Amino acid sequence: MSRLLTIETSPRGDTSISRQLTRRFVAAWEAAHPRGATQIRDLTDTPLTFVTAPWLQAYFTPEAQHSPEMKAVLQLSDELAAELLETDHVVISTPVYNYNVPAALKAWVDHVVRKGLTLGFDGKGLVTGKKATVLIASGGVYTNDSPIRDRDIATQYLKLILNVLGITDVTFIAAGGAKAVDLGEISMNDFLDTFDHQIQKSLV
Repeated sequence: MSRLLTIETSPRGDTSISRQLTRRFVAAWEAAHPRGATQIRDLTDTPLTFVTAPWLQAYFTPEAQHSPEMKAVLQLSDELAAELLETDHVVISTPVYNYNVPAALKAWVDHVVRKGLTLGFDGKGLVTGKKATVLIASGGVYTNDSPIRDRDIATQYLKLILNVLGITDVTFIAAGGAKAVDLGEISMNDFLDTFDHQIQKSLV
């Protein structure tokens, strides 16, 4: 059975372009995998914390020496890492804030990049044999011919993190120019329709 994990980050609900892209992707994936299983991890509903001193102390302490308090502080991190390891295809859906990913997505990354779980102690990624699709909605356009292409930090960052984890089969679908929807220059559906072909290609 194929398994899909979707990571949602936008706080905008139904008005979120990245979330609407995710819905289209999931519908296409489920049509291609009728017996598959889909799991949604919504970071706006997940009690994520940023890295703290107790978290780091637990992280650097061998598991056999963990106190009950250390186990508790790492519980969510263990859960998030397990979700990533158990899936076949992960979709990261995110808006761009000031050229980079939202804080919640950075916090998720900090929780799932774990030595001994998703990284070997030699630094090699253990999340192998999986596909990733990254759906990015941004007001700016960062194509190769764009004068602001060097500001595309979000794409560079996520590609780096996924490769470090061991996921090298990565597809990026960049919904640049999304501010046109908010400005009423194009409807949400017409804007999203332009990415259906890329979604279908990412399933192959």
